[in-house]
Amino acid sequence: MSTTLLPLMINNEQREIKVSHVYCIGYAGRNIEKTMEHIVELEKIGVPRPKEIPTLYPVRRNSLNQTGEIEVLGGESSGEAEIVLVFGDKEDEVFITVGSDHTDRSLETIDINQSKQICDKPLAQKAWKLKDVINHWDNLILSSEVKLDGKWKEYQRAKINEIIPLNDIKSFLNKKAVPMKNIVVFSGTVPLLEGFKYGTAFKMSFIDEIQNDEIYAEYSITRLDAEE
Repeated sequence: MSTTLLPLMINNEQREIKVSHVYCIGYAGRNIEKTMEHIVELEKIGVPRPKEIPTLYPVRRNSLNQTGEIEVLGGESSGEAEIVLVFGDKEDEVFITVGSDHTDRSLETIDINQSKQICDKPLAQKAWKLKDVINHWDNLILSSEVKLDGKWKEYQRAKINEIIPLNDIKSFLNKKAVPMKNIVVFSGTVPLLEGFKYGTAFKMSFIDEIQNDEIYAEYSITRLDAEE
């Protein structure tokens, strides 16, 4: 099976993790009422309701992007800060980082899976070992900001107890017959503060206040159809 190598700095050690598959889990909110609010929010921009909750979307391996820039078509794509689980060669090789499920919202109204495929999935270059944060999992914080008219605006901020528990994520992957080895899984996001915003850059953080640590990534959003 073909694989790609994902470089990650883990505990100040540079590693390269083999990746054979990449997935996004959609509608992974722990609170069903809030998840339905998100679904209604999407319906307002024309996105059909999912057939099941949560939902698994396979995406291309070469969508993983750590360059600090993505290129898009059109002005209606946006990021979302997500928990990203990285499964290595062995059962105890599980890492966690932050990424963005950047999605073309206009295409999402036509075909959700295609909208997941068309945009790169930016992620950080740093990761934590899952075992180092598992005991305070629900206290980890996801946050993001979007750049609008040259100014950064807070876009998301919440503890990840808003997202289904880790064991439920693993159970869902097992249910879908996803082998938890050499895969990357974008495992859910926290609510938007004020609805979708379409900016020129996006930054995201995974914050561990218990261990006073943070994983941070930022990327610019270049519109190919707007270049002269």
